[in-house]
Amino acid sequence: MTSAGISTGLLSKIRTPRDVQEMDAAQLEQLAAELRQAIISTVSQNGGHLAPSLGVVELTIAMLSSFDFEEDKVVWDVGHQAYAWKLLTGRADTFHTLRTKDGVSGFPKMAESPYDHFGVGHSSTSISAALGLAVARDLAGKKHEVMAVIGDGSMTAGLAFEGLNQAGHMDRKLLVILNDNEMSISRNVGAMSHFLSRNLSSRWVRRFKKDLETVLNSVPGIGEEMLNYAKRSEHSLKSFFTPGMLFEAFHFNYMGPVNGHSIKDLQKAFKLCKDLDEPVLLHVMTKKGKGYEPAESNPTHFHGVGSFEPETGQAKKFAALSNLPSYTDVFGSTLCNMARKDSRIIAITAAMPEGTGTACFAEQFPDRFVDVGICEQHAVTFAAGLATQGLRPVVAIYSTFLQRSYDQIVHDVCLQNLPVLFCIDRGGLVGEDGPTHHGAFDLSYLRHIPNLVVLVPGSEAELQDCMATALAHDGPVAIRYPRGAGYGVPLRPEPIVFPIGTGEVLQQGEKVAVIAVGSRVQPALEVSREVAEATGRQATIFNARSVKPLPEQQLLELAATHDTLLLIEENTLVGGFSSGVLEFLSDHEALDGKRVRRLGIPDAFVEHGKQKELRAMLGIDKEGIRKVLLELLA
Repeated sequence: MTSAGISTGLLSKIRTPRDVQEMDAAQLEQLAAELRQAIISTVSQNGGHLAPSLGVVELTIAMLSSFDFEEDKVVWDVGHQAYAWKLLTGRADTFHTLRTKDGVSGFPKMAESPYDHFGVGHSSTSISAALGLAVARDLAGKKHEVMAVIGDGSMTAGLAFEGLNQAGHMDRKLLVILNDNEMSISRNVGAMSHFLSRNLSSRWVRRFKKDLETVLNSVPGIGEEMLNYAKRSEHSLKSFFTPGMLFEAFHFNYMGPVNGHSIKDLQKAFKLCKDLDEPVLLHVMTKKGKGYEPAESNPTHFHGVGSFEPETGQAKKFAALSNLPSYTDVFGSTLCNMARKDSRIIAITAAMPEGTGTACFAEQFPDRFVDVGICEQHAVTFAAGLATQGLRPVVAIYSTFLQRSYDQIVHDVCLQNLPVLFCIDRGGLVGEDGPTHHGAFDLSYLRHIPNLVVLVPGSEAELQDCMATALAHDGPVAIRYPRGAGYGVPLRPEPIVFPIGTGEVLQQGEKVAVIAVGSRVQPALEVSREVAEATGRQATIFNARSVKPLPEQQLLELAATHDTLLLIEENTLVGGFSSGVLEFLSDHEALDGKRVRRLGIPDAFVEHGKQKELRAMLGIDKEGIRKVLLELLA
């Protein structure tokens, strides 16, 4: 391994997936070790999803050695398990650029490789997408294999079962590989389970069953009853020893559990799967973080991790790192403080207690905390049900994942005007996880919903104020805040409740009014002060803070007293905050003769890279704001 990529070993010789098929058993084991070394080396530098990818190294090798992916196709669920796949499908030389700007994506991406057969990033989509690939194959009269690899919590979401239901009903040849890494479904129930599942699914048994069905159906009077009894007996035996009955109910042939770290066992299972012309679910048992002791002992931490020392697993120390609390930390501590005083508060998250900052709440108030798993739609409607009974549910979900529950927000919460508080973390650009994870659209998809109040704090201190304001409001509220550290704005001993629909003038100037919201407020204020010191020309800085309803009276006053308006947000400009401001001012004929500029995220999906790099690229960092402000002041 060198900084330029893979230079030695078996991995350096692999150019296409077919190269894996030519290796013997000993070479495949060596390849597994090299893959783990390459993944650990790169992720320790760049950060990424370490534990999930380490857990499927043997599974990936066994797939590539058993199938021909020049023709066959696979859909990886979520995609954070696919690092070994990327290394073995032509990206070993560039893998060191993983998650860096213009480098290899952290998720499967069709534009990146012909071997990435479906782009992913959110959970539980693989079965539905793979079924689409299978139906398209059949319509074209082709015979290649189609498979989905799902697991790591993704089997908890309703979409996965919707896909199973349709696939079983359509009875297409499809292989679903359930990667059970003890983070979802059930634990292995022992050797007897493996024995029964394997033998009840083998070719000669299935042929015998079909012959027996034919014979029994031909017996007048009692044949059908005997056949039903035989089926019940098989299902009772199988379900007693295995979890297979659940999947048999969806008309899938269940096989497993199989040791997911035995390439030989996996190859045998895949050979059997290929012989079956029907939907098959192969249950594979793996260990998350396999082969790297720190990740095995703490898979939650190493699920998605920043750069670390590979020898110890300890996070790297950087002198430039901020000691300021993150928005997530401020949210978590504030929520706990509020819950001590208000027993109505219930915290809800969707499989992200650590990521959303609700882990501390779960420790302090276990009876008032609910982790629903990767089920954002359920989380919202569940919260609505709680709210009807006088409780004050707080739903903490990342912006990009809240998109999945849009219909529930509209119909179950806002239509009924229920006091549910949505605390939306990772609003705006999140960095290296890229377009599937950027929270670029929430202001656009929330601000047009009736009854919903949308607040966007301009600092970590104002996040506390927004939470207090939301709790005092008898209706639905969404609070949106960014990933990362705050700006050092001192936290108050007690948050204040401000009037909804009002903003705050942070600096009074003339001619140019900078109207900013959220993460762009403090950078705009800093730039304006620096520009004023250097040029003597000072702009007005207005923290809008309330996106819905807008601070209407203050916006009219700003438009009346300034020649130029600069609107700044970290959301798509299409239908976002600045669109709302312009709509309002236009409706009130307050834009005549005014010069208007907007800064934000363009109408395009933003690729992965560090937050700082992406903001600079889009011109919404301090330098971008400075350039435009100087032009306008001149």
